[in-house]
Amino acid sequence: MTRTDETGGADIPNRIHALPVRRPGSLVAGVIVAILALMLIQGMVTNDKLEWPVVWKYLFNENVLDGIGWTLILTAASMIIAVILSIVLAVMRKSANPVLRAVSWFYIWFFRGTPVYTQLIFWGLFAVLIPRMSLGIPFTSITFASVDSSQVAGFIEQGFLAAVIGLALNEAAYLAEIVRAGLEAVDPGQSEAAQALGMGRSQIMRRIVLPQAMRIIVPPTGNETIGMLKTTSLVMAVPFSLELQFATDAIANRIYKPIPLLIVACIWYLVITTLLMIVQSRLERHFGKGFNQRAIGTRGKQPTLPGKSDGEPKDDIHKTNQATFVGLNA
Repeated sequence: MTRTDETGGADIPNRIHALPVRRPGSLVAGVIVAILALMLIQGMVTNDKLEWPVVWKYLFNENVLDGIGWTLILTAASMIIAVILSIVLAVMRKSANPVLRAVSWFYIWFFRGTPVYTQLIFWGLFAVLIPRMSLGIPFTSITFASVDSSQVAGFIEQGFLAAVIGLALNEAAYLAEIVRAGLEAVDPGQSEAAQALGMGRSQIMRRIVLPQAMRIIVPPTGNETIGMLKTTSLVMAVPFSLELQFATDAIANRIYKPIPLLIVACIWYLVITTLLMIVQSRLERHFGKGFNQRAIGTRGKQPTLPGKSDGEPKDDIHKTNQATFVGLNA
């Protein structure tokens, strides 16, 4: 019977026991990073200008907590509208109709080409630009119904509607390109096979293309959501004065301590961003189920591979990383 060594391989005479190459660079880099981190922490703790007692005092202030709630509502509402609109724009970009492609291209060109802050200012001045909105026959004086624009703009708390529309329309232009890239990444053969089965275009998009494209769409969309969370700090241009940044600025202006209140805002933005990153990772894991790479079998559970002796390892699972694909079918 062939003897085996400690590693499970055959007992080969004069086997060379090689030692791993020493790599001190990682240790040196770790020491340098640790020293810099300790210096940063020591500087933040001992710097009197940061006024940590004021930070802890206003961290859970009622106005700050209300600002967090409004920030989350702004982010969620804007992203929901932007996602729906972006899917429509992406489908229009891939349409065979040249008019739909032109409209989609112009929308993306315009809203990506102008700053979001400028767009928010225009939406804040919407009631000034268009005093009344009416429904009637175009190019005539016949009007069926009309409403004062200031009443519509003020229908929801202090410009909230204008803020959501401004953020959503701007974000939809960026998400449309992300969705388009995800749709184009799906193998055209998938659609052709679905057509051969008699499925319609909308059914192919919903049941074949979109589920596979989500693996590519989710990561950048998560980044855009985190960016939207921070972009809400610009809605003071509308003006909307209930979100987190404006709430902390108002407190800072009242007590003349801007730095501690900026730290309060930073802490809460970091907390919310961390939670969004966790949700994003879960979504990526969910939509990437069929594409994950994994090894097949378990060490010692497979039959001996061809050419292996009884004393050698029974499999090469540690040497290979085979990819499996779970088909997404109708």
